[in-house]
Amino acid sequence: MRASLTRSLTLGLLAAAVAAPALAQTPPATIGDRYIPAPWWMRDPVIASVGNVQVELQANRAFVSASFQSVERSVNDASRAAADQVRALSQALAGYGADKVRVETSVTTRPIYDQYRDGDGVIRDNTRADRIARYQADAAVRVTVRDVALIERVYATIVASRPTSIGQVSFSLDPENSWKANLAAEAMKDARRRAEAAAANAGATLGRVRIIDPSGRVCQTDVLAGWPSYAASGPATSVDEVVVTGSKAMERANFAPPPPPAAPVGGGAPSEDQIEAARLALQPPLQTLTDSACIIYSLN
Repeated sequence: MRASLTRSLTLGLLAAAVAAPALAQTPPATIGDRYIPAPWWMRDPVIASVGNVQVELQANRAFVSASFQSVERSVNDASRAAADQVRALSQALAGYGADKVRVETSVTTRPIYDQYRDGDGVIRDNTRADRIARYQADAAVRVTVRDVALIERVYATIVASRPTSIGQVSFSLDPENSWKANLAAEAMKDARRRAEAAAANAGATLGRVRIIDPSGRVCQTDVLAGWPSYAASGPATSVDEVVVTGSKAMERANFAPPPPPAAPVGGGAPSEDQIEAARLALQPPLQTLTDSACIIYSLN
């Protein structure tokens, strides 16, 4: 009996010893709890700094579309007439090269039926194959300008081609990979500047780096933020365009655009006088590019 009791006590102590680490593990935290478990890198005094930067860059892509319409008695004549209208324009713009100006064209054709009045006096289409009066062909051209220095001339060329309709010119910013990398580096530098200033103002000095998080998520953990409303970073630091791109938009704009391409063979393209007469001032807008990073330092 005594041996059995001793064996039971021994097994119970071993089970308790095995279960103790499991019970001691930190449970998941809940936002709003009074006490939130701290991660390993907060065992010593630390400072978490969010680098937040922005830069204004000139849009480097432009888009415009136009359409040409033709109505003829046969489907072939209508399609050919619409295609002829857009062909000269496409060839003129393609002369700049696909790396500067990209042109997409499409042609759609639909029948136009004879009309009649029904018993109520409403005009209706007589949608029968033998009652087709004309065919309408619509040729659409969508132009993507990758060198925005050409947008004024491209737009004037489209206007001078006398399309049926012209869409609004739109712009966008497509940052190069080097620009993104440079702005990310500036976010890291901004995080260090903010940390150094905060530590100095508090009478401390920065120690070694504990965490580097280019996404900035570490600085938004519950243990630092407490509640979601506390997680907002400070105002963004403005970065000069030269630091990000290596040049200013005005400097790039001062370079003369390439000479206009030769008129396509076969005629139909607008003349130089027509293009210049249709020219308008089109200034690419400035757009904001942002980035952030989180760096956690130990404090001395």
